Amino acid sequence: MAPRKNAKGGGGNSSSSGSGSGSGSPSTGSSGSSSSPGARREAKHGGHKNGRRGGISGGSFFTWFMVIALLGVWTSVAVVWFDLVDYEEVLGKLGVYDADGDGDFDVDDAKVLLGLKERSTSERTFPPEEAETQAELEEQAPEGAEAQNVEDEVKEQIQSLLQESVHTDHDLEADGPAGEPQSEVEDFLTATDSDDRFEALEPGTVHEDTEDSYHVEETASQNHPNDAEEVMSEQESSDHGEAVTDDGLQQHAEEVRHEDYDEPVYEPSENERIEISDNAIDDSNIISEEINVASVEEQQDTPPVKKKKPKLLNKFDKTIKAELDAAEKLRKRGKIEEAVSAFEELVRRYPQSPRARYGKAQCEDDLAEKQRSNEVLRRAIETYQEAASLPDAPTDLVKLSLKRRSERQQFLGHMRGSLLTLQRLVQLFPSDTTLKNDLGVGYLLMGDNDSAKKVYEEVLNVTPNDGFAKVHYGFILKAQNRIAESIPYLKEGIESGDPGTDDGRFYFHLGDAMQRVGNKEAYKWYELGHKRGHFASVWQRSLYNVNGLKAQPWWTPRETGYTELVKSLERNWKLIRDEGLMVMDKAKGLFLPEDENLREKGDWSQFTLWQQGRKNENACKGAPKTCTLLEKFSETTGCRRGQIKYSIMHPGTHVWPHTGPTNCRLRMHLGLVIPKEGCKIRCANETRSWEEGKVLIFDDSFEHEVWQDASSFRLIFIVDVWHPELTPQQRRSLPAI
Repeated sequence: MAPRKNAKGGGGNSSSSGSGSGSGSPSTGSSGSSSSPGARREAKHGGHKNGRRGGISGGSFFTWFMVIALLGVWTSVAVVWFDLVDYEEVLGKLGVYDADGDGDFDVDDAKVLLGLKERSTSERTFPPEEAETQAELEEQAPEGAEAQNVEDEVKEQIQSLLQESVHTDHDLEADGPAGEPQSEVEDFLTATDSDDRFEALEPGTVHEDTEDSYHVEETASQNHPNDAEEVMSEQESSDHGEAVTDDGLQQHAEEVRHEDYDEPVYEPSENERIEISDNAIDDSNIISEEINVASVEEQQDTPPVKKKKPKLLNKFDKTIKAELDAAEKLRKRGKIEEAVSAFEELVRRYPQSPRARYGKAQCEDDLAEKQRSNEVLRRAIETYQEAASLPDAPTDLVKLSLKRRSERQQFLGHMRGSLLTLQRLVQLFPSDTTLKNDLGVGYLLMGDNDSAKKVYEEVLNVTPNDGFAKVHYGFILKAQNRIAESIPYLKEGIESGDPGTDDGRFYFHLGDAMQRVGNKEAYKWYELGHKRGHFASVWQRSLYNVNGLKAQPWWTPRETGYTELVKSLERNWKLIRDEGLMVMDKAKGLFLPEDENLREKGDWSQFTLWQQGRKNENACKGAPKTCTLLEKFSETTGCRRGQIKYSIMHPGTHVWPHTGPTNCRLRMHLGLVIPKEGCKIRCANETRSWEEGKVLIFDDSFEHEVWQDASSFRLIFIVDVWHPELTPQQRRSLPAI
């Protein structure tokens, strides 16, 4: 106990020293006892026995500083690594303090709030999740209440219309309209299987060079805008371009073609171009003048208008926003399977949530793209319908769901189902001309040009300068052979620069119409189409091409590599001729009139043996030896972008300048019955004549024109072959034309 006491007293040594000398010197003891309180005071105040003032040493201060710094660093790392803070949500909430009306919180807003800058007079905007809250606050005013009542009435009308039509649409989708392709094989087929699959997908006959039918072609690897913000921005900017990448006019097909995930597709990208050999064409006789159309660069330089973000959350969905955001974050990060599971769980827990159902549909859409599965895509189409049909679904969500549903139905070739969806959209949103324009496209895809024409007339009555409506209305007029009337609509539509109008198909039809009325401006528009990258050259204007193939108007047998085929045709030309003449004598009905609107005048008929790589068994009964002769040449019988046929042309016939649909084939003409004079063919800027027993070879993707001014009929045999530079894989996978 004594040592503890001495230590507390502050002087163990002094105490013992005093005790030892106490008997001889009392003063010393007194001095020793008086030092104890001083030592205690010094210890109490942190004194040092050497007389220096105490405190935290430099080493201790540095240690604590490092500990605190490391704690701060690791805390920051933890926040980022474990995603403890939703920065997007924080920034979104700061949008409430947007003072300058630009839709976000930034330095300018801070200056306004601090009084350093005047408040902008523009209308204040709010982020999507705050916009509806602001609307609720404004309900206190009478005008706000009235607006809210109007919106509620609109929602009620939408829900009633949806409920009325959902069962009818579902029944039609389930039964499948007559003639609508229905895919049964769900897994993505290899290229080897694509031929058999193609037979099932494209029944019927597709004539080449058909200019006046509407066509949608979408690659399986499309990049579709499946994010709500992107889709709504496209809608509000009146971007009428059809899905992913490639909807529009096909001047060479009489039936609606479609793609699905079961059919491998090979299509060049937009920037793929065909290289023309230097000595192939002389363009010196082409008139080149300026045309008053805004260039692509000028259109891109136009400052984009800030678009309002769609409102996808109703009042209930706002209460589960954190869970919705977590699932959506998985989808946007590409974790599609996890996102599907997350949204499915949300739908299970909150079946009344439109946003959860819409997110599930988007995930299934993405998963179908990833797995190339039609079955998953059909589920997505159904889920989009479910999301739009839920009570209290926000109007923006209804529009986005049904719009995307229509696009994906078109992708699968469910044109009638897509049309029903578009009709419902227009019924729900009658003032939206964008949706009406889409409805017009839906009618065109069904071959109902009259209904499409009425739709575009309605649009042009309301918005006379709608470029998208103009080009499509012009196309319909041209299909009705009202050539002169179609020109101003096509021309003004392209000149408008509106989204969806800068398309090679409209340049094609405008130039073609001008050529038919003798307007030399046609080549100016072809030249502009070439400069915009739609055509390989002024002469070569095919629209479905493979990049890098050798391009020249006329070919020799040696250049094609198909010398054996040419020799066989020329050795057996009389046999081929005689069978053709026998068919003409026995049954003239087998020679069908050209019905593709390519003739200015005259009589031109054809008798087809092979088409799209498929043999016409009935036709070959009329020319059995010819068919047997050809069957060993797969470069022609397997050419799914070509035909094998007899062609008879009578005196007084003129075929308009026109081009074939693709650069993937070459065309052989074997002369069978050729008058001595008056028959000629021009390809690009070179004109030639046929000879009996001889083969002419040209690339019909170049502009060509035919005259028959002889005194008797002309009979030739047409044999299409794959372009020699196509690979075996390309020949198997290219879709038929």
